[in-house]
Amino acid sequence: MSPILSIKNLNKTFAGGFQALKNVNLDIHKGEIFALLGPNGAGKTTLIGCVTGLVNLTSGHITVDGHDIYKDYRKTRKLIGLVPQELAVEMFEPVLGTVNFSRGLFGMAPHPAHVESVLKKLSLWEKRKNSMLTLSGGMKRRVMIAKALSHEPQVLFLDEPTAGVDVELRRDMWKQIRELKSLGVTIILTTHYIEEAEEMADRVGVINKGEIILTETKQDLMQKFGKKELLLDLENSLDSIPEKLSHWDLKLKSEGRRLSYIYDAAKEEYSIARLLSDIASSGLNYKDIHVYQSKLEDIFIELVKDK
Repeated sequence: MSPILSIKNLNKTFAGGFQALKNVNLDIHKGEIFALLGPNGAGKTTLIGCVTGLVNLTSGHITVDGHDIYKDYRKTRKLIGLVPQELAVEMFEPVLGTVNFSRGLFGMAPHPAHVESVLKKLSLWEKRKNSMLTLSGGMKRRVMIAKALSHEPQVLFLDEPTAGVDVELRRDMWKQIRELKSLGVTIILTTHYIEEAEEMADRVGVINKGEIILTETKQDLMQKFGKKELLLDLENSLDSIPEKLSHWDLKLKSEGRRLSYIYDAAKEEYSIARLLSDIASSGLNYKDIHVYQSKLEDIFIELVKDK
């Protein structure tokens, strides 16, 4: 199956000479949730701008559902919805009016039932007559999502969609995103809340200094780069690792009361069984065992820190 979004050899250099994107290649498939992660200034928003037509690319080729973003720009604009980082709304316009206006901008005929459905799913229907000025920051963020969904896009970009919203609203948005996925909408998410990517994404891409470092399914990423830590609570504190265990990469923690071993999750069964057997042979006694799995955030930090 052809990707719904295909980016080939994309470069963007601004007038001052700064190269924000460097030979980016990325394919995103229909109906997936793709999380694009990267530190501030990595190129996430510039990449989104190139796809949505807000930023002119320097070189490269982008297609949306097989349509070139320049040759078929009217078609591709209709296929894409964007929730930008910054709130961009008319403060004195009522909620219903601003969402209907966004639909009209894409040349779509009025569809009151669709707009009503979107507003209800985002818990905005009761606020439809309120001016934007009267809404909280979190509610304005919901209106931005409603505006992006008003013209029924097939690809939805969410650029830091939950920035500045509370935990309850964030989880409501996660639910809405999953519902959109179930309808076949492709979602590209950028976020600084890496737990969002861990919670929702099918695949993860990491961008740093304008380059895509990797793209992996979440499961493959955790398997390739994830680590586990085994911690043993010792009955008696140690000053040093026993000689019989010197061939293991063990560390003492908590003033010698804990023994730590970090290992690849893929090798856990073999290595842990041998380690515990060697510990028993060494005469060490322990009271409890704890295992900690590295999270996507840990992997992300490791990937970008030296790049």
